[in-house]
Amino acid sequence: MNVSTEITWQTEERLRRLMGLVQPHVYEGHWHFHEFPASHFPFAIRADALAIVRGESGWSQLVPLREGGHAHETFTVWSLHFPPDRDNSGFVGWLATILKQRLGTGIAVVCGYDASRGGIFDLLVVPQLDGRPRTG
Repeated sequence: MNVSTEITWQTEERLRRLMGLVQPHVYEGHWHFHEFPASHFPFAIRADALAIVRGESGWSQLVPLREGGHAHETFTVWSLHFPPDRDNSGFVGWLATILKQRLGTGIAVVCGYDASRGGIFDLLVVPQLDGRPRTG
């Protein structure tokens, strides 16, 4: 991982240029975190999970909301893949700041690794309200 040493305006300029090179993918539907106790691992893992995270009291997996299902909170999910030869350090924080300022929403980020697409990538998880990203 390459992390730049730069001053604020240089970082802003680099990240704006990077924005045009990012390969985004929006996952269809509504997503939610389904929790299950540690004792149910690995049998409770769903094949359609985008991410599985261990917490102190068990596991949670980011999965599509099944038709007719109900979740406490639903999300829109998209992934961002970066060119392998570009420094993307600070990108997610920068983008989160823009989304908070312009839309009033926050994001959660889950990182993954895909060697065939440049290495580390990010899943961005944005809260929904009535099927739309939250705006406040």
